[in-house]
Amino acid sequence: MGELVRSLPEGEQVRGRVCGVTLLADELYLLRDKGCDQVEVYDVINYRLKRHLTVPNDGVTAPGICTVADMTSCTHYRCVYISHHIGNCIHRLDAQGIFTRWAVNDEPQGLSVNAAHNVIVTCRVVRKIKEFSSDGNLLHELILPDDVIHPLHAIQTHSGQFIVCHGDLGDPVHRVCMMSSDGGRIVHSHGGQSGSHAGQYDVPVRLAVDGNESVFVADRNNRRVTLLSPTLEYVGQAVSRDQLKWQPRRLCFDPGRRLLYVAENEWKDGKCTAGRVVVFSV
Repeated sequence: MGELVRSLPEGEQVRGRVCGVTLLADELYLLRDKGCDQVEVYDVINYRLKRHLTVPNDGVTAPGICTVADMTSCTHYRCVYISHHIGNCIHRLDAQGIFTRWAVNDEPQGLSVNAAHNVIVTCRVVRKIKEFSSDGNLLHELILPDDVIHPLHAIQTHSGQFIVCHGDLGDPVHRVCMMSSDGGRIVHSHGGQSGSHAGQYDVPVRLAVDGNESVFVADRNNRRVTLLSPTLEYVGQAVSRDQLKWQPRRLCFDPGRRLLYVAENEWKDGKCTAGRVVVFSV
């Protein structure tokens, strides 16, 4: 089980749910769903807030409405990607602080970067995985099987297979699957009917993978993070329900420091009232 190291931000809770967390060049990027200053940048040594960044609206939605869904980073191109699920687009932030935007043409949800430094975009509604180059050229598009309903996040392994978590409220199956490289076949899976037992999930919303390709799963409504082997066998709870105050929504793993960043949000009466990132040594 992971050991609590730090919680960000310290002190008072900050309004605005956390929609993404990623690392780039010894800095921690935290994405909030609010009208401006959505991106908070911290150093990873003492977690001091260094600066804010605002994702350009570009006329995608009405002013003051922010509908960002996820964030990831690429060390090769030294940039951060942000998915905008109302505008059906990806924002790219480079090391010079310049934003560019390219279209997905479907609603994007989870983001990751593969070994070829391309962007893996999970499209929840249409059950697709799309691979884009860093400048937004569509390279591949995979349609997942009919029983993979509402995929929320996908990560491509070094062997080319995809690890996908799927299952939203009301769906019959909530699980983590390892898909073949063409997306058409399930190789391994963990989970099934929604529930709270060790072999079950209740909205497995995001994934993170360590250097050995063991898998961390943010189990949103069960308020925990599950650890699976590279072949998706159950290992244990990386973060237990007792170690979290709210619902885990996003994950980021630092392989060098063996730190797991868990973004959790507080929900009251159907609304998000606060969000933070909690750091665990695993």
